[in-house]
Amino acid sequence: MPTNPIVYVVDDDESVRESVTGLLRSFGIESRAYESAEAFLAGYDPTRPLCVLLDVTMPGLSGVELQEQLLAEGRSVPIVFITARMEDGLRSRLLSRGAIACLVKPFQEEELLRAVRTALGQDREGPG
Repeated sequence: MPTNPIVYVVDDDESVRESVTGLLRSFGIESRAYESAEAFLAGYDPTRPLCVLLDVTMPGLSGVELQEQLLAEGRSVPIVFITARMEDGLRSRLLSRGAIACLVKPFQEEELLRAVRTALGQDREGPG
């Protein structure tokens, strides 16, 4: 079983997937991208330490619905949500359900890396 953590980037926007996975790899963080929540569910390895960078709004199963499904199945998966717009009350709802952070696009590289490292247990200070 591989023990190195992996970050799954789940976003329907190809440019976001490419830029975020490229950024993570430049910092030595393994990442894999999926264009939908359904593709992620079909392809991720739950036996590895992981974190999911998850878009809130996507066609099909939304990021919020994916979080709810994982929770209902008893899967404890650290999630960092990313979104183009933050609706009233959404951030507090997602955080109360266990999300590590909720970042609004465009976010700063440092903000993203801090949240990912927190999700992977590599940062003791938290995402801020």
